[in-house]
Amino acid sequence: MASPDIDSSAMSSHIETLTWSKAALAEEVNPVDALPVPEAPTCSLVSNSCNIPKPPPLPSKISTRSKCLGRPLECSFVSKETTHTWDKLFKDGYGADVCIVTEGRSCVPAHSIVLRIASPVLGSIIEQSKVKHGMRYIKILGVPNDAVRVFLRFLYSSRYEEEELKKFVLHLLVLSHAYSVPQLKRVCISLLEQGWLNSENVIDVLQLARSCDAPRLAFVCIRMVVKDFKSVSSTEGWKVMKRANPALEQELVESVVEADSRKQERQRKIEEKKVYLQLYEAMEALLHICKDGCRTIGPRDKVLKGNQVTCNFPACKGLEALVRHFSGCKTRVPGGCSHCKRMWQLLELHSRMCSEPDSCKVPLCRHFKEKIQQQCKKDETKWKLLVSKVIAAKNAVGPLSSRRSGLL
Repeated sequence: MASPDIDSSAMSSHIETLTWSKAALAEEVNPVDALPVPEAPTCSLVSNSCNIPKPPPLPSKISTRSKCLGRPLECSFVSKETTHTWDKLFKDGYGADVCIVTEGRSCVPAHSIVLRIASPVLGSIIEQSKVKHGMRYIKILGVPNDAVRVFLRFLYSSRYEEEELKKFVLHLLVLSHAYSVPQLKRVCISLLEQGWLNSENVIDVLQLARSCDAPRLAFVCIRMVVKDFKSVSSTEGWKVMKRANPALEQELVESVVEADSRKQERQRKIEEKKVYLQLYEAMEALLHICKDGCRTIGPRDKVLKGNQVTCNFPACKGLEALVRHFSGCKTRVPGGCSHCKRMWQLLELHSRMCSEPDSCKVPLCRHFKEKIQQQCKKDETKWKLLVSKVIAAKNAVGPLSSRRSGLL
């Protein structure tokens, strides 16, 4: 036996609140009992010795009582005996004055006062129905008789069997929406969202969710379709929807295409950030080689460490080979050799990122600083964009090393 926590006192709270009287409420919130009001002290203007009363105590228990009165649902308690009584009233049908006609001309007895309170729609239908032999007759067709019984039982006691809820969850969702029972509707939506959906029924549930004004459930269904489109598009539900509602099919296909586009865009940005991060690592390795030296290459005044020592700069090995090629290449003009062209670009990128060109150990750093003044505005914009993206990629990953005294 299961019952939703938020609705366990739905029916009992309605009945219990009718027994509250105005006198009882007035007694609960009597301001005289809440805070003692001191009398005004009578002291003369001449004499300074007047009896000043003590201030009233701070509210403690009184504040909790007032909070309970403002929100009676938090202070209410519905026992199992009470819910059992409402269950018994529905099952026995004692004193019933309404007959619910279901599929197969079955009749479920009910009480008009309970239906009016639990569902404003049923209350309106009862008002419009005619009395025949002391009974009012209401039709609830299109759903199984057992689903109607589960629905009516929930109106009485807010209780249901888990197996019955799982079996008739779609019918109950329709009934709760049609007859304006939001508590049951929330229970059905929660069950559908928590593991009940699969590739076979997701299309049917999606269409039902939109008809029953359940946007969150519809979003969950669309997300499942996008995630497993290949399996969903091969089901019978998809084929029926394709014939009956081609607009929905077009919408779902567009959602899948849009999701794939976003995925490709995210992948492209990830790869782009990797390239910019590699460029920054190359800048660090270049500064490391020209300032401190690394293994077999470096300044003349530095003692090289040899190949046995492991370098902490990941781009140092590849850059070391590029520097050796650049120093010995016979066609070292920009555009003449692809390797040399890459080296020229790295040198210029370093110059644009270097904050100390006068004392920088990297070759041609100051030369490129002077060359920047002569470049056209279009090239200058491209280089500034590249520098900003390289620095942004570095900041996104975090500090790579502590050797950055010459970089921005």
